[in-house]
Amino acid sequence: MDVTAGDSVHDGRRAGVAPSPVLSVPVAARSRWFWLRVALAVALRPTLWLAALRIGLRACPAGWWRHAPYLPRPDRDYLRFRFETAYGSRGAPRVHEVVGYLRWCRER
Repeated sequence: MDVTAGDSVHDGRRAGVAPSPVLSVPVAARSRWFWLRVALAVALRPTLWLAALRIGLRACPAGWWRHAPYLPRPDRDYLRFRFETAYGSRGAPRVHEVVGYLRWCRER
């Protein structure tokens, strides 16, 4: 980044330049209904249980058991990154796509 005389720099940004908006996990992917539908779809397919458990735990931050709520929940920033790179800034997976991904993981 070029800094010319008169520009003040703070955290790598020039003064007067608005920071990029903070991206959030798409609404559909944050929805409890979405995750409930995914859990139901996986529960109905016992062949995917092990793959879902492996992928779910792999997405959780290290040491998740040391902090409240003491549940293995995937990191929100990680989910945001994965959903945005796969579906764009406003997209989110559909339940059948999650099931397909788990099938693909199981076969690998």
